[in-house]
Amino acid sequence: MIANERATAEHRGGFFPIDRHFADLLARLDRSDRSVPISADDPLWLAAALTSRSTREGHICLELTDFAGPPPAGRMKPESDSARGPDLAVWRKHLLASKLVGRPGTYTPLILDANDRLYLHRCWQDQNRLLDWLRPRTAGCFAPPDPERVRRVLDRLFPAAGPELDWQKTAAAVAWLKRFCVISGGPGTGKTTTVARILALFIELSEPRRLSIKLAAPTGKAAARLQDAIRQAKPALPSAATVLQAIPEEAATIHRLLGARRHPAGRFQPNAASLAADLVIVDEASMVDLALLSRLVQALPPKAALILLGDKDQLASVEAGAVLGDLCAAPDLGGFSPSFRPLLEACSGQKLPPAPHPADTVGLIDSLVELKKNYRFAGASGIGTLSAAVRQGKGRAALQLMTSAQDGTVGWHALPAPDRLADELPAALDAPLTNYLEASDPTALFSAFNRFRVLCALRHGPFGVEAVNALIEQTLTRQGRLAAGRTWYPRRPVLITRNDYNLHLYNGDLGIAWPDPTAAGSLRVYFEGPNGTLRNFHPQRLPEHETVFAMTVHKSQGSEFDCVHLLLPDRDSPVVTRELIYTGITRARSQVTVWGRPDVLLQGVSKTIERRSGLRQALWEEGGEEEKRMSNVEYRISNIEYRR
Repeated sequence: MIANERATAEHRGGFFPIDRHFADLLARLDRSDRSVPISADDPLWLAAALTSRSTREGHICLELTDFAGPPPAGRMKPESDSARGPDLAVWRKHLLASKLVGRPGTYTPLILDANDRLYLHRCWQDQNRLLDWLRPRTAGCFAPPDPERVRRVLDRLFPAAGPELDWQKTAAAVAWLKRFCVISGGPGTGKTTTVARILALFIELSEPRRLSIKLAAPTGKAAARLQDAIRQAKPALPSAATVLQAIPEEAATIHRLLGARRHPAGRFQPNAASLAADLVIVDEASMVDLALLSRLVQALPPKAALILLGDKDQLASVEAGAVLGDLCAAPDLGGFSPSFRPLLEACSGQKLPPAPHPADTVGLIDSLVELKKNYRFAGASGIGTLSAAVRQGKGRAALQLMTSAQDGTVGWHALPAPDRLADELPAALDAPLTNYLEASDPTALFSAFNRFRVLCALRHGPFGVEAVNALIEQTLTRQGRLAAGRTWYPRRPVLITRNDYNLHLYNGDLGIAWPDPTAAGSLRVYFEGPNGTLRNFHPQRLPEHETVFAMTVHKSQGSEFDCVHLLLPDRDSPVVTRELIYTGITRARSQVTVWGRPDVLLQGVSKTIERRSGLRQALWEEGGEEEKRMSNVEYRISNIEYRR
């Protein structure tokens, strides 16, 4: 958005032009006399604009209670939240009097549920279709005819390494017994290793039937990492050659898996055809938004199994929804119900610890497993301890750890003034940059560059990605270490930002410019392929891309680097949350340094991402399921009547 549009939006309650146009449209459609001027004081106009804004900001719905009546005494509201509606009862009555607002089950642009949540119809539809799909798959489980056989296969795939409970083995058993399973775990807990063994388990226990298995991820880069991990894990599996041959090695983006095609407006439209699969595994599920997951489950055959892998503590999806966080909102993952526990113990051969709050009946809690053992960070690891402190909201402990650490794995660097950053940041990066700038071929370039990364919380501003990339590029050029006198120059690192299925280049792929000796030394952009192979393209052929000496924390999800420098802004920002800081820290394998101000760090760790939706209540809170059941019945009836 251009500067004057942004200023206008902020001045008018944080509304962007699209929010105002949507509200104007509904206000006009709601009036019998179209000549009456539209007013921003109209309760319908305000509700529509707020709902559009909330969806754009990542929420599934608008909580009317957040904006009804005067703000609570003593509570300072940001200027962008200055818009206030009438008292809740008056507002609700006014909205329900409109033909454009309906209760769940009606076919109207806006849906107002019994808890005073206002949805765009498509968001309400996506949420409830997902809930409708989840209920029968979490309410029951598959009881194998021979639990002992399941146990024998699991014992072979997960040999005992000690007396402690093997959560990877438990996760594999849950995945086999349930048609829906979520496996959550931080970096280093072995999610992809577990998945490779789960694939072997499914294939072996299904013989002689040949399963159709699909591997997917939300981005092309994440899909490539998943297939590389499966390929590396296969040779070590203690399974027959026929089983290993049946394990798929190709992964695709969810959009491509669904046969999506790009709409002229830039959106994706999945084809209506059902996805022919017995098992679908989705990696990096924290990045999957509600709409995409809803479309995926609608495409699955009735008996297909779905396994989601991810880290529930990482950043939520860029688009609306925080589905993995809502699914994993139970107070304790691993608290299996008394009716499911005996079967799980019989199949896994493990005695499970008693759950602090066990569910009375089989439900979603039985489909969730958290991998608790970290194989990368030992108990005393600085990165492991720091990430745990951040995840638990212990900001002062995290700051103390960084400022006093002696082992060099974690560190704190006071954020300099913007005019000093050009001196201090390149100096801190001197060793890894030197290795990168001295590399003599593309293979060595990738090896050196993938060892370090600068991660920024923001895109804009003096400590954002755009400024930091320019700063590093200009500093290296001034020092004579980089020939960056034009757009393309040797060693320029770029990040693909849009998928190109024809070139097999995907959002998140890293390329490095280098002279091609077979083309008279003209510049080509090299990309790493499977098994360390390299592909190169003329720069003009690349899809949308950007320079990437630094990248946002969002873009870094799923990646790992030996050394990470995490730059926080010089003031508090809604973007800087516990999840962002945790995600940035856990991208590091060996060393992480956080650049920031203590107050910004403490404020960030104290905040968690809040995405408004009715999903969490319907899944976990008493009474949510009954409302959901009635909504679905009404919705199906209304759709039948509408189609007639």
